[in-house]
Amino acid sequence: MANGAVLVVMAGLIVLGTSAAGAAEPASAGPIFLWPDGAPGALGQSMEDKPRVTPFIPVGDGPFGCVIVCPGGGYSGRAPHEGAPIAKWLNSLGVASFVLDYRVKPYKHPIPLGDAQRGIRLVRARAAEWKIDPKRIGILGFSAGGHLAASAGTLFDAGKPDAADPIDRLSSRPDALILCYPVISFGEFRHHGSMVNLIGDNPDPDLRRKLSLENSVTRETPPTFLWHTSDDGGVPVENSLQFAAALHKNKVLFALHVFPHGNHGLGLAANVPEVKEWPALAGEWLKGIGFAPK
Repeated sequence: MANGAVLVVMAGLIVLGTSAAGAAEPASAGPIFLWPDGAPGALGQSMEDKPRVTPFIPVGDGPFGCVIVCPGGGYSGRAPHEGAPIAKWLNSLGVASFVLDYRVKPYKHPIPLGDAQRGIRLVRARAAEWKIDPKRIGILGFSAGGHLAASAGTLFDAGKPDAADPIDRLSSRPDALILCYPVISFGEFRHHGSMVNLIGDNPDPDLRRKLSLENSVTRETPPTFLWHTSDDGGVPVENSLQFAAALHKNKVLFALHVFPHGNHGLGLAANVPEVKEWPALAGEWLKGIGFAPK
């Protein structure tokens, strides 16, 4: 592999290649509130109490595959460089995207997960409006946003057929996961700050185990692309390794890429020679699962 990167293959689908940039500028719009009349459990009326998605829709007729983007930030914030720039990269592949502004500290579980689930349901409900294929809706996350995305991919539900809100009748299961240096475990290799912000410093043991997501993978977990650096000093690489092992155990297709060097929080990593190829790898993977045009 170029640039001295190390590829770790454990099971499933592994792809190599470069992404094809789209020729047209994507269309983006202002934020759309997940609950226009007020989010359940809201603690106030500020923008931080109003979870929302910002759409980035490629030019064209569709139907597009779609990926919802969850920026990282330790469940205490949301990093801007892991939001809109990622959505625009996805648009360059011919993939629609929505940046999710989910609620963070002082909000705790299950509020962020509920926001992610609502985001998936909302996009699925309005798929025709946005020229999106409702059966090709994935979710991508960085760091703690990766924990949120992985939570959505392991702790989903089929919807409530008798719900008064038609959006709540739809499934919250994503059709693909992209996890970038994700927080996965609240065990030995945890990012302690993310755990404290989400479930407290002394959480219930059963909840801590459930949200150590290597324990929540099933055969229904969607196909997954993971990447990490082996010397990540913020979130240990074992987080990705443990999730990949759980996917393998449950016969879920996945791609895992571990690069030898790189700080935590790299985003697109455009200026990091050893890591900057991850978007091309992910782009080829999205093509391989039918999310992006070949």
